[in-house]
Amino acid sequence: MTTATPQIETQTDCVNDLFQRDDFIHRHIGPSPGDIQSMLSLLGLESLDELIRTTVPNDILVPDNDATCLPSPTPEHETLDKLRGYAQDNQVFKSFIGMGYYGTHVPTVIARNVLENPGWYTAYTPYQAEISQGRLESLLNFQQMVMDFTGMEVANASLLDEATAAAEAMALAKRVSKKQSNLFYVADNIHPQTVDVVATRAKYFGFEIVRGPATELPEQDFFGAIVQYPGSDGQIVDIEPIIQAAHQQKAIVCVACDLLSLALIKPPGELGADIAIGNSQRFGVPMGFGGPHAAFFATRDAYKRSLPGRVIGVSKDCRSNTALRMAMQTREQHIRRDKATSNICTAQALLANMAAFYAIYHGAEGIRAIAKRVHAMTVSVAKSLADHGVEIEHDHFFDTISIKSRDAEAIIGRANQHKINLARLDEDRIGISLDETTTMDDVALLIEIISGKPHQSVSLNDDSSIPGKLQRTTPFLEHPVFQRYRSETEILRYMKKLENRDYSLVHGMIPLGSCTMKLNATTEMIPVTWQEFGNIHPFAPADQWSGYKEMIVELEEWLTEVSGYDAISMQPNSGAQGEYAGLLAIRRFHESIGQDHRNICLIPSSAHGTNPASASMMGLTVVVVKTDDDGNIDMEDLRLKVEQHADNLSSLMITYPSTHGVFEETVREACTLIHEAGGKVYLDGANMNALVGVTSPGAIGSDVSHMNLHKTFCIPHGGGGPGMGPIGVKAELAPFLPDHCVNENIADEPANAVSAAPFGSSSILPISWAYIQMMGADGLKKATQVAILNANYVAKRLQGHFEVLYKGLNDRVAHECIIDIRPIKESSGITEEDIAKRLMDYGFHAPTMSWPVPGTIMIEPTESESREELDRFCDAMISIRDEIRAIESGQIESESSPLRHAPHTLADLLAENWNRDYTKAQAVTPFKGQSSNKFWPAVNRIDNVYGDRNFVCSCPPMSEYEDE
Repeated sequence: MTTATPQIETQTDCVNDLFQRDDFIHRHIGPSPGDIQSMLSLLGLESLDELIRTTVPNDILVPDNDATCLPSPTPEHETLDKLRGYAQDNQVFKSFIGMGYYGTHVPTVIARNVLENPGWYTAYTPYQAEISQGRLESLLNFQQMVMDFTGMEVANASLLDEATAAAEAMALAKRVSKKQSNLFYVADNIHPQTVDVVATRAKYFGFEIVRGPATELPEQDFFGAIVQYPGSDGQIVDIEPIIQAAHQQKAIVCVACDLLSLALIKPPGELGADIAIGNSQRFGVPMGFGGPHAAFFATRDAYKRSLPGRVIGVSKDCRSNTALRMAMQTREQHIRRDKATSNICTAQALLANMAAFYAIYHGAEGIRAIAKRVHAMTVSVAKSLADHGVEIEHDHFFDTISIKSRDAEAIIGRANQHKINLARLDEDRIGISLDETTTMDDVALLIEIISGKPHQSVSLNDDSSIPGKLQRTTPFLEHPVFQRYRSETEILRYMKKLENRDYSLVHGMIPLGSCTMKLNATTEMIPVTWQEFGNIHPFAPADQWSGYKEMIVELEEWLTEVSGYDAISMQPNSGAQGEYAGLLAIRRFHESIGQDHRNICLIPSSAHGTNPASASMMGLTVVVVKTDDDGNIDMEDLRLKVEQHADNLSSLMITYPSTHGVFEETVREACTLIHEAGGKVYLDGANMNALVGVTSPGAIGSDVSHMNLHKTFCIPHGGGGPGMGPIGVKAELAPFLPDHCVNENIADEPANAVSAAPFGSSSILPISWAYIQMMGADGLKKATQVAILNANYVAKRLQGHFEVLYKGLNDRVAHECIIDIRPIKESSGITEEDIAKRLMDYGFHAPTMSWPVPGTIMIEPTESESREELDRFCDAMISIRDEIRAIESGQIESESSPLRHAPHTLADLLAENWNRDYTKAQAVTPFKGQSSNKFWPAVNRIDNVYGDRNFVCSCPPMSEYEDE
């Protein structure tokens, strides 16, 4: 009897189906295959490939490349296994390096309920304040915390890192001092990475940096000065005399300080400082190989209008209830452009929230106890080492000492054997910084390693090495919010209360144009909290972070592939920082060939507001290029401007697809014009979500781009940060990418750094790595195709209700579309703001308002939203249009309509006297069945004018929250 040989199906598709190797692609992309076909049919198309061929100009399309270095789609568990292998290649030494980065205990209740919680990390910048009250309250707590510790009058809601905060302080000093001098004094006790970034920024501002002692100001005319307190080497000096000397010549003084030390030492504000900056990392945020961490910036009330970054202020809603909002928004670059004092890409909201909760968790008593313990252990180390004959350089310190020893190399070697990192300051000087995680066993081991003597037991020394006149006597964290939540039950409920007052991607679609609020998959997020990534100091020796290096190199290769460039720098830790770094590379290139006179930057009038702001920071003169009636670059005007400025042309900054949401057909011609005139093309990578796998900035003809990893490559926005903006460049610009002065040793000269850490916010890079690994080349391309499909589907469904302002080839849009509200305002009085607020009642976050064109709404659905959610959004917009038609037909007055009173809250539902021209049901549940899944705005429409006229950026009394 013959047995038939079973036939085993070997086709690739079947294998993929069985082993689910591309399963994540279908989890990331919202519409199902059937939905995709149905949506294509609505557009008169048969395939995604046809959609791309008829939407994207043919001369920039790139063919599929079988030799790509991009991975094949990888299942989630295999991706985590591979990433775990990289993590295990890192060596987590106990760090005593300091220099602004310290070990810390992240309270587990904060780690689980904030850092690892999509309700916190998938929210957007709180421009729609009525549905962002929780995050705004937490950021207000952060501001109050900073003001308390620093003794300053006003603080912002975070900046990128301490080094860039110092650079912003220098810029503020110049703005407010009004002195003709271009000299800025940098004390010799500043962290080296801060000096590096400040020096980079100063060069193109036209400032001259003068270095000198922290104890005396040279007899020169300075517009400002910065000093570290305590110093980078740990020494505490009385900086009040240098502040007084600076003030005598009307100079502005910035003090770079440490929050934990300010629990014990006199705050900068009491010493007369004008600005206080620093890093809140040691308040419960892992070192993360450099970030992300929330820097802080505080100053005098007189300088609040020049304060960089976001400021949270207290206002009122239309029912006179306390409501929070981002204050002084007219400083933002999307309004003031090249004259902006603020940038929407320069905050670290998620990490600021963690630091604020850390202060709430511990309270003043807990933080003071931590500070006293750290100081006592540092004193114990110093006194024991002195008893062993080790030279301690300074008598006064908080948590850091520096020692002099001819055996420095041997000491470093012994420390490495015990998996301990010390700071190598120079050939015969070593720095030792203790922190919250230091134990008495660590103290004993440090003494043994440094002294070379056998281990002995050590007792805690409660003497103080802080000079009496510099010891803190004023209280801090006295507001009830820092005293009320002592049990875990209470703080857990407080965090949940704030989370519930915020709209995030866990609730529904956030269709913000240009902001790409796509899925932040859980698998991508998990490695962020692994200790092998989180507990490594950014200046640890290179052999301890080989796993990081492998991952970063691989990510660089992938980004090089998808961008069409030749080299990548991971250092910029925001999109705006990436713009700055890209323009820096262009300027340095021109300097290298003797053409440093090239200082004209052409920017279309439709450009991102960050573009002219970044160009101005680089010392470039912005010349605006017109756009035509279709929203494209006016090529005739571009030719005219190129010819006019050819000899001095530095660069052209463009966004592609354009900020108007279309694929411009003349983009390659524009690049050629610039190159023929000797300039370079900067292509803003904000819209790379519509390029990956279809075309690339390099293929288009540009020379440099930043890539928003927090947009296209799935790092979450975190309620307004973190972000990453690495830049890609053509080979000609590669030698001019930013370097860093701190590697294994500290370099004597600055190295054109743009961020405090060599690889920016390194600990969030695994997110983008995992996204690319799981999607593979095919998945990345499909994500782009579906992003374009979803945008065109929304535009098609809204046709006849709203006018799409700009369209490209075959009447198509790119990955976003702009609808024009100006005709509606003319016919009904209803504005784009009214529509945005009414969308909250329907359960949506509003799209982008009035940008890039005033009186419009920009919609970007992303590829991650399902057809069901797209339809829900379109149905809401159409329903709102019907409400507007009721106004246009005279059925209801605009002032009496639900649009003008939106958003509606529980206070409206519970109101006893309801005398409006629509029902409560129409107000709060305009969708049928919406009551079963209703997201309630926390407050009614906020009075922005009241908030600006009555500027308050500190926590209001708890009584103002009681009735909410």
